[in-house]
Amino acid sequence: MDYSGGRVLLSSQREGQSTHYSPRVLILVPLAAILFQVYIPQFFHFLQFLELPMLVVVYFALMRRSQLGGLFLGALVGIAQDSLTIKPLGMYGIVKTLVGYFAASVSVRFDVEHSIIRGMLCFFFYLFHQCLYWVMERALLGHQPPFEMQSWLVQGGLNAVVGLALFHFLDKLRSSA
Repeated sequence: MDYSGGRVLLSSQREGQSTHYSPRVLILVPLAAILFQVYIPQFFHFLQFLELPMLVVVYFALMRRSQLGGLFLGALVGIAQDSLTIKPLGMYGIVKTLVGYFAASVSVRFDVEHSIIRGMLCFFFYLFHQCLYWVMERALLGHQPPFEMQSWLVQGGLNAVVGLALFHFLDKLRSSA
């Protein structure tokens, strides 16, 4: 472990190294996550807590270690998700843009190959996503949604567990470059 230079839990062999994926993976995985998010909860209501597009944005932003890439991926995924839901256009776009940017920023500081760190980041970014959406709904739309921190904490834990399984699967799709 190398703790010099203000970096936390960065191993010396993977420091600053980004991961590459084929263009098909970068297109099909977010598209599948968006379609899952839009259509599956209509049939299986108990899966409404799952925020799969956000987890995909977090994964690719963490692994590619590019703030600009995380920003654009978050924006594209968020706007695509907005366009397929009845929610106001741009809300998920803004939230997922910020999630992608901050996830990429965090990946420069932490060794995101560790499962514990990945789980904690999934949990944190789920809470960040929900709180930011709540704030934007109040500020931009003038709605008064309830602040449901207890349910967000439980759902964040569940999303972290699903995120760990998803991240393990997505690790197998890396390009060997």
